Amino acid sequence: MPRLPVISGAELMKYLIKKGFVPARQRGSHVVLKSGDRRVTVPLHDELDRGTLMAILEEAGISREEFLEEW
Repeated sequence: MPRLPVISGAELMKYLIKKGFVPARQRGSHVVLKSGDRRVTVPLHDELDRGTLMAILEEAGISREEFLEEW
C-alpha cells in the first residue's frame, strides 16, 4: 500500500472543501470544517505529519484508499 503524501494544511483544507466540508471558524493556525454532523480541525502548518493526516481523514469519514485515489 502506498504511503500517504506529505501535504500542507492548506492543501488538505482545499481537498476537504471539494469533498463538501465548509469552513466554520478559524482560531490562530487551526481551521474547523463542518459537513453535516462531522467536524474536523485542520492545522494550517507547512507539513502535516502522516499520522495527523490519517487522523483527520478518519474524522472526516474518508478512507485512506479513497484519499490516495483522489489525490
